[in-house]
This record gives sequence, C-alpha cells and structure tokens, in this order.
Amino acid sequence: MELIRGKNNLRSRHRPTAVTIGNFDGVHRGHQAILRQLRELADANDLLATVMAFEPMPREFFAPDSAPARLSRLREKLQALRDHGADQFFCLPFNAQVAGMAPETFVGELLVNGLGARHVIVGDDFRFGAKRSGDYAMLKRLGDEAGFSVTPMATVEVDGERVSSTAVRAALAAGNMDKACRLLGRRYSMTGHVTYGNALGRTLGFPTANIRPGRHVTPLSGIFAVWAHGIGDEALPAVASVGTRPTVAGSDALLEVHVFDFSGDLYGRLLRVEFVEYLRPEEKFPDLETMRVQMLDDAASARRILAARPAKL
Repeated sequence: MELIRGKNNLRSRHRPTAVTIGNFDGVHRGHQAILRQLRELADANDLLATVMAFEPMPREFFAPDSAPARLSRLREKLQALRDHGADQFFCLPFNAQVAGMAPETFVGELLVNGLGARHVIVGDDFRFGAKRSGDYAMLKRLGDEAGFSVTPMATVEVDGERVSSTAVRAALAAGNMDKACRLLGRRYSMTGHVTYGNALGRTLGFPTANIRPGRHVTPLSGIFAVWAHGIGDEALPAVASVGTRPTVAGSDALLEVHVFDFSGDLYGRLLRVEFVEYLRPEEKFPDLETMRVQMLDDAASARRILAARPAKL
C-alpha cells in the first residue's frame, strides 16, 4: 500500500480510483466492511482501492482540547488499512485552507482531478467542505456531473449496537476489553518504539519497556494483562500500565510493559502491545514499597489470565 502525503504528491499512477473518505480511527469492523466494499468495487472496475483521510482529524484541528482520544496513530492505521486490502492511502493535511474549501472545489480538485475517482463510498451522514456545507445529496449530484458514482457505506452492528469509533472508545474507557475486541474484530493494541525511562521499575524488580503512546489523549488507562509482540517469534505474556504514574509525580502518559521471565535490551525495538484484560485503575500509592506489593499482585493476576487467553484468537 502506498502512502500519498498531500495533493501535491498525487501523480497519474494514483488514478483512476475507487475512494472512501473518513477518519478510519481504529479500523474497526464497520471500517472493515467498507474496505471490503471498496476492494470489490476496485477489482470489478480495474481501479485503485483508495482511502482518503485527514491529518490531523478535523476535530483535532478545530478543538484540540476536546477532541476524542485517538484509537490509532498513523503507523497503526496504515498497517490496518494495508491488512484490509487498500492499495493507497491519501493523507491530506487538514489546515485552514482545506477547512475553508468549498464543496465543489473539494470534489473538483481532490476527487476528480487529484484521484480520478470513478466510485466513492461514504456514509449517508457524510459532510464535507467549508462549514460542513456539503452533504451526501450534494456529493451524489456533483458525482453525476463529474462522472463518478456515490455508494452508501454498509452498516455493521454487534450485539444490536452500531459499530463506531465512539463505541470502541467507550468500551476501552470502561475497561471492557472483550467488547472492544468484538467491535474491532481483534484485540485493541498500541504500537511504538521502546524509549529510555528512569529505570525505577528495574530497582523494584519489575523492569519495563517504556513506550510513548503517540496520542494527545489515550483511549484507555490503568493496569492490564497484555501480550507483547515484536520481541521474538512468538508473543510474550506481560503486564502493562497506561497512565501518568502519579506515585512518582509523572505528567505525560506512558505505556509501561513488564514482560514476564525476560531479560534483555529492548531499547529502540518496535513493539505491539495487545490488551487482553483490564485489572484495575491507576493509583497513587503512599510509598514505593506499597506500589511494589501491588505490582506483584498485578503480575500474578496477569499470568493467570494469560494462561487461559492465548495470543492467537
């Protein structure tokens, strides 16, 4: 899958296309259904299956302090889109110029001239252009004029609930990993490179691999039983913490992973941490010894859980 950053990098080889437009945050089962539609349209019409999204997401641009937590950073989104059959990802930087683009300009410059769109898949609540003035009906009308069709997205429900990024965020925030897994079609995970920390965990007998989540707001927090991928050929059992480490006056969110029965240098390694079960919320302990005792209990709980929850679903 090719990543195309911005309209100035569009070339003739990037068209004609079947296009879907959206945030695709989390690439959940609803998104996966759209990608199947997209792949089928592309294959049937000899087109490039293209996902178009904005970076940052529009709500992050307009209201960064109240924007929802990100389910996936760009690297994670790209991998998921690749896994589900996209040929290319058109990543358009969202700025004041793009935000002020008239709907007709959006269609003409980006979909028609830029991507050579022949088919476009969007939800019937899709809005685009300055002040969200363009809607599904307008897109269909502009498509008829420009020579591309507009297809509504498939709706996917799990346990009677519409699958959405909002629903996934709610499940993660509540510590309901099983529900998040059902909505995503896989366990929720975070990916990142191991960075240097203050080595406090090592002094307590719990060396950790420290990963910056790469999100302004994390969708979950607390202590979890996890599988760690990227260390060897097989996933390794571990216990992880996501939070600000209040006991040691931390501030920025950090993902800390203690891999059981492992010793070695992981600095710089790219790991994927797969969340299996929520254990408890993050706490501020009165002293390090009290925290260490709790960490022993957390590790024992995680070992028991992972013994019955294999890495491969």
